[in-house]
Amino acid sequence: MEGHQPTNTVTLMGKVQGEISFSHHVMQEKFYKLTLEVPRLSGQVDVLPVTLAEHLIEGMALSDGAQLWIKGQLRSYNRLVDGASRLVLTVFALDAELIADDGMPLNGGPNEIFLDGFLCKPPVYRTTPFQREIADLLVAVNRAYGKSDYIPCIAWGRNARKAGQMKVGDHVVLQGRLQSRDYRKTLPEGEVTRTAYEVSIVRLDLL
Repeated sequence: MEGHQPTNTVTLMGKVQGEISFSHHVMQEKFYKLTLEVPRLSGQVDVLPVTLAEHLIEGMALSDGAQLWIKGQLRSYNRLVDGASRLVLTVFALDAELIADDGMPLNGGPNEIFLDGFLCKPPVYRTTPFQREIADLLVAVNRAYGKSDYIPCIAWGRNARKAGQMKVGDHVVLQGRLQSRDYRKTLPEGEVTRTAYEVSIVRLDLL
């Protein structure tokens, strides 16, 4: 890949769920977080976290139900949850625009992601009881200042078979969509519902 080509690009179009809230600040810049509902063709909805700098949203009416286009990167960081370090993902917006009510496609907007990175854990290949092939991958994508983002990905069918033959350190390029998935976790105080985020791979190539 050319050195100037992007290694991590996400484009989303969806509807703001709830209200925007303050996240953190870096130097003099404030950052805010919101949740974006992005419909799938199947009718399901992915509920995705987005982080935006204050200068991107000045003058925007980002209330519940507003329709928003986002372009940015999928970022990861570690957070302490229930005494353990947990990988947290968010879409870090680099550009954002409000969409008119009549500008949103009936089947939702784009949900596209491109990643160029390296496998940092052995892929986990398996088949379901219905013989559907699945592989889980963790891809490290480098960004500026010596940092990396660690992105959970899932492959199906032919892509899963291909992923199952890969090894740690392999250089991969993939395209897909960012999706959300609820799951149940048992804690000492009982079961809780949590949301996981992962990239569903549409195309996977080994460089």
